[in-house]
Amino acid sequence: MNAEQLRKIESGAGFIAALDQSGGSTPKALAAYGLDETSYASEAQMFDLIHEMRSRIMTSRAFTGERILGAILFEMTMERRVGGKGAAEYLWEDKHVVPFVKVDQGLEEQADGVRLMKPMDGLDDLLARAKTHGVFGTKMRSVVLLADEAGIDAVVAQQFEIGRRILDAGLVPIIEPEVDIHSPQKARAEALVTAAIAAQLDKLPDDQRVMLKLTLPEEDGLYGDLVKHPRVLRVVALSGGYSLEEANARLARNHGVVASFSRALTGGLSAQQSETEFDAALDAAIGSIFRASAT
Repeated sequence: MNAEQLRKIESGAGFIAALDQSGGSTPKALAAYGLDETSYASEAQMFDLIHEMRSRIMTSRAFTGERILGAILFEMTMERRVGGKGAAEYLWEDKHVVPFVKVDQGLEEQADGVRLMKPMDGLDDLLARAKTHGVFGTKMRSVVLLADEAGIDAVVAQQFEIGRRILDAGLVPIIEPEVDIHSPQKARAEALVTAAIAAQLDKLPDDQRVMLKLTLPEEDGLYGDLVKHPRVLRVVALSGGYSLEEANARLARNHGVVASFSRALTGGLSAQQSETEFDAALDAAIGSIFRASAT
């Protein structure tokens, strides 16, 4: 593990940029960027366009390690080139931004108020490839829709089971049991998720630490004990569909938690913007998220 990357993630100022839209979410991300489905004729062209968008973000003068701790990449992005080198290598070597890679393969259908992750048959291979690219950690997402205790325990147990495999491979997992912001039982679900995570953390060996990526909670300060937990490297928050303004306001009220935003980060960007306009819009978003993460 890269000691400099570890120090940056553990104690650096800033936030984590989530640039890991998968095949299912890419059309929506491109549409928000001003490229609807008439802009591409195949899946390959669609992935080329989303890579161009991500490359434009990563190579922007506004996107640097001064305000951004890390960036989460889609597996395909990790294997592509940015700025003349591998994307993960470019992030660290040129921007001093710590690279992560998304490892989950999507979600199962809803059961017990949750959606578990699908089996990850190629996980060991992906982790090995990530290490060759200098990747620091991983990210994997489950979804909680209702405050069902059995379902939530299953989601969190699955996250930590796979998280231990990732730790054993020498990478740091970001554990992400997302509570849907539209859940009619959001506050109760968040409390159950927090308790289930605490129970799993206490089972980890003293020398292992994970990161947590959690929904911006209804109860301010809910994650305070997790932030201070000795087996938690950092707690980050997803924007989850909140607007940038709402996400920043909620984040600022949760001290010690920093952002890991996707839609809220890129919402003001457009393929039609000039380089100057694009950089200005990205700079404004990064600046606002950085300030909210500093509380």
